Amino acid sequence: MAKIERRNSVAVKVGGVTIGGCQAVVVQSMTNTDTADAVATAEQIVQLARSGSELVRITVNNREAAAAVPEIVTRVRDAGYQTPIIGDFHYNGHILLTEFPECARALAKYRINPGNVGVGRHHDENFRRMIDVAIENQRPVRIGVNWGSLDQSLLARLMDENARLPEPLDGQEVMKEAIVRSAIESAQLAESYGLPADRIILSAKCSNVQDLVDVYRELARRGSYALHLGLTEAGMGSKGIVASAAALAILLQEGIGDTIRVSLTPAPNGDRSEEVVVAQQILQSMGIRSFVPQVTACPGCGRTTSTLFQEMADDIGKYLRSQMPVWRDQFCGVEEMKVAVMGCIVNGPGESKHADIGISLPGTGEDPRAPVFVDGKLRTTLRGPGIVPDFIDILNQYVASKYAPR
Repeated sequence: MAKIERRNSVAVKVGGVTIGGCQAVVVQSMTNTDTADAVATAEQIVQLARSGSELVRITVNNREAAAAVPEIVTRVRDAGYQTPIIGDFHYNGHILLTEFPECARALAKYRINPGNVGVGRHHDENFRRMIDVAIENQRPVRIGVNWGSLDQSLLARLMDENARLPEPLDGQEVMKEAIVRSAIESAQLAESYGLPADRIILSAKCSNVQDLVDVYRELARRGSYALHLGLTEAGMGSKGIVASAAALAILLQEGIGDTIRVSLTPAPNGDRSEEVVVAQQILQSMGIRSFVPQVTACPGCGRTTSTLFQEMADDIGKYLRSQMPVWRDQFCGVEEMKVAVMGCIVNGPGESKHADIGISLPGTGEDPRAPVFVDGKLRTTLRGPGIVPDFIDILNQYVASKYAPR
C-alpha cells in the first residue's frame, strides 16, 4: 500500500498528545452533556476515551460550567484516564477564562471562535484576553472558524472589495476566502501577542463537502499551522457518516489534517461514541492508522438465505471491538489483525485464506458447519449451534500465540 505523504505542519503539544509534525493523525470528540453537571460530563468523557477518543472537548458556556471544569478533570483522572480535556468558548470566553483561573489551568487547550469574540475594538480586546490566559498557562489554542458564525465585519469588507473588482468573484468564493482569511489572520494576531506557532491549531469548518475541501486546501497552501479537520453539522446516521468520510478522505489522502472529529448528530438517547468509531474507521480504511482488527464480511445474497451469517458477522465484530481495550494493553500490533466472516462458498474460502483468521459458511440454508482458516490454511471445521463461541475461542488462542506481549 502506498504511503500517504503528510503535509509538514508545526507540532503542537496538547497535554500528553502531540498534534501535527510527524505524529499520527489524532482522533477527538466532544461531549453533549450539560457541563455544569460534573458527574454526567465526566462519565461521558470516560465513555468517549474508552471508545478511543484521544482528546475530548467540552462546552464552557457559562459560569456554572466554568466552575465545574476542575471537578470534571479530577473525576476523569480518578477514573484512570489522562485524556486531554479541551474547553470550547463562544461569546464570553474572555470573561470565563479570567474569572475562573482554576478552569483555565485544568483545561489542556482552549478553542476560540474569532467570529463571536466581539465586534469592533472589543473583538481584538476580548481575543487578546483569551490569548493572554493561554500564554500565562502555557496552553495551546485552536482558532476555530465556522461558516455558520463567521466574522461578519471581515466578510463585509471582503464583499465590498470584491464588488469593486472589474470581474467580481461569486459570493460563495468570497465566503470561502473570508473563512481562510479569518483563521490565518487570527493566528497571526495571536502570534503578535506572544503565542508561538507551536501552540496554535487552526480549523475552518463548513457543512458542504466541496467547500470544506477548498478551504482546507487553501489553509494548507498558505501556512504550516497544525490543522483540525471536520465537516461541521454533518447530520445524522448514514448522511453524516458518508459526508464526513467523503470530505475527510479527500483531504487526508492529500496529506492535509493533523486531528479529526466527525460531528455526527446522535439518534435520540444514542451513543455519543459513534463519532469516535467512525473517525477511527475513516483512518483505518485509508491505511493511515489501525485501531481495531478489521472484519471482511460479504454483503450476503440469495446464497445466504438465513440470518445466521448476519448474526455471526455482527457478533464477531462486536466482540473484537469490546475486546480491543484489553488486547491493546496486552499485545503489540493486534489492532492490525484481519478477520474474515463470509457467507458462502463463492468468495468465502478465498477471503478467509487472505485474512489472518477467517470463517466461512456454505451458503444456501447456511447449514451450521463452517471451515476456519488460520494464516491461509484450514485449521478446523466448526459445526452445530456453538459456531460463534467456538470461533471466538480459536480467535483468542490465535491472538495469544501470534502477537508479542507488551
